This record gives sequence, C-alpha cells and structure tokens, in this order.
Amino acid sequence: MIHGFKSSNQDFSFGPWKVTAIKTHIMKSADVEKLAEEMHMPCLPEMMFGDNVLRIQHSSGFGIEFNAKDALKRVNKNQGAVKVACAEEWQESRSDSEHSKEIVKPYDWTYTTDYKGTMLGNDLIMNVVPTTERINTEKLKAREQIMFFEEVLLFEDELHDHGVSGLSVKIRVMPSSFFLLLRFFLRVDGVLIRMNDTRLYHESDKTYMLREYTCRESKISNLSHVPAPLFTDPNEISQYLPVTETIYEKLELPLMSQEETSGPETEAEREGRGLEDGNSVTSQEERIEEEELEDESIYTCNNCQQDFDSLAELTEHRTQHCLGGNPKLSLQV
Repeated sequence: MIHGFKSSNQDFSFGPWKVTAIKTHIMKSADVEKLAEEMHMPCLPEMMFGDNVLRIQHSSGFGIEFNAKDALKRVNKNQGAVKVACAEEWQESRSDSEHSKEIVKPYDWTYTTDYKGTMLGNDLIMNVVPTTERINTEKLKAREQIMFFEEVLLFEDELHDHGVSGLSVKIRVMPSSFFLLLRFFLRVDGVLIRMNDTRLYHESDKTYMLREYTCRESKISNLSHVPAPLFTDPNEISQYLPVTETIYEKLELPLMSQEETSGPETEAEREGRGLEDGNSVTSQEERIEEEELEDESIYTCNNCQQDFDSLAELTEHRTQHCLGGNPKLSLQV
C-alpha cells in the first residue's frame, strides 16, 4: 500500500491525451455514512478516498478513469465471500455505525472488487471487445524516459487488524506509450491472499488500448513454502499466487476526423494548398477571358476588309453591298 500522504492535483498532457491525478484527504465520517447508505452497504473502508481519481482523457472527450465509488459498486453486497472467525469480530467493531445496525444482509466485508475502470464520453466512447493480442511486456522492460508517474490510493481497510484490503492505481507515461496498473490486494491473515490486477497499455501510433484483467488467489495454507514476510508485499507474493481468471480486451478508440488523427496542418501543406488554390483561380480567370474574347468575336469581309458584329450582318453585306466580287468568309477571334 501507499505510505505517506500529500494532497495534490496534477495534469499532464501528451499528444491528444491528458492525465489527471487528484489526491485528497480521507472522507469525513458523515460523508462516509451517507455514501454507505446510498450504496446500500453496512460500512465502507476505514480509509475511503472518495474524491481521489486517476483519469486519462482524449481531447475529443472520451477516455477512462479510476475512482473508489465506482470500484465499490462492484463489491458483492449480498453475501460474504470470505467466512472466517474474525469476520464476526470485525462486524462488531463497526456496530457503532447507525446505518450498519439497519442492515441485516451479509456482504463481502473484504471489499473484493473486479473493477476495471469507468468509461468516459457522451457522443464518443471507447468500444470494448475481446482480443487475443497481449501487452508487450518486453517493450515495457526497455529503458525509456518516464515523462510522468503518479500513484493514487482509492481505499484501504485493515480488517480490524486481521489483514488488509486496498485498491490503488498508478501510471507511467513514456514518449511512445503509457502503462497503467490498477491493483486490488487482499490479505486475510491465516486465511488467504487475493490480488486482482488490471493493466492498461496504449502505444501512441495505435487506435486502441489493451486491457488485461488477472485474478490471483491462494489459501495461506498452500503458501507454507513462501517466507511469511512476502505476504505483505504484493509485488513479491504475486508470483506465488495461482491465476484463477483472466480477461483480455481491446478498447477501440472512436473514429475521429482527419484533422484530429493527423494533427494540425503544417506550413508546407498550407503553402502547397495555397499554390493549388492559386492555380485554380488563374485557370478560372483565363476561362473568363476566353469567354469574353469569344463574346467580342468579329466577322471580316475578305474582299473589302470591313468588320461586322455577326455572321448575319456579314452575309447581308456580302450578298447586297460588297463590291469585291466573289468573297470568302473568315472567322477571327
């Protein structure tokens, strides 16, 4: 879990994307009680950061964010998933909550959640589809400049000193991509360890994100070969936990206009377009001049060299007035 606390509100922009990381104080007890009632839960985690959020949003409005309230909506509110002796003791420790006295239904007191993020957008929103493509972990291992890094704690509970349950999210942004890890970690002392990880990866030249959800779990009794100090370190213990579920998804970015996908028009492109427009104008002017010349065409009698405005006038002149003998017609433009 995250140690120490510092309130902050950070924005980091890269290309068409903006990452927002908001970290504030623990919610006040009155606000927690009200939220628990709204969510039909007896209690919320001891450390509830209801205003904390990590958001990734495109300039067009769509994106994805991670917050505690939506994560807790994915908690099983109908039955407890872990039934141990300490569960009753833990419930009694929360009996001072007026709201908890009104709730008689059991629920998952470990706050286990399969939350994978909240989609953003009104008219535009990312489309989620299954995929066989995997996150390129080797590429993530490559040494690349980290332009931005942040970790945000969403909630945490010590289960009345019988373990820990918590949800946090962290992100790192590199020049060519960004990588995010949302982790739910549960340790019930003497009972089990559970870890639900959601990884989100996007390369700047791709029109989609890859999202991988992995659930790992093991009873403590099956981890006798693992040093006990590792039980408190999610990064170390994860390799010893069997995978119980995996979900691989592709988050397809909405179709955008050519300007949004190609970026602003360069000076060279503007000059080229201006030259093309100039050529078009010149051609149009030439056509107008040609039409005007055609309108000003004259008809000349080859015999007497007299000019006429129309062929009819020339014909009348030739047949009735011209003294030049047997004339020939000539059109001059």
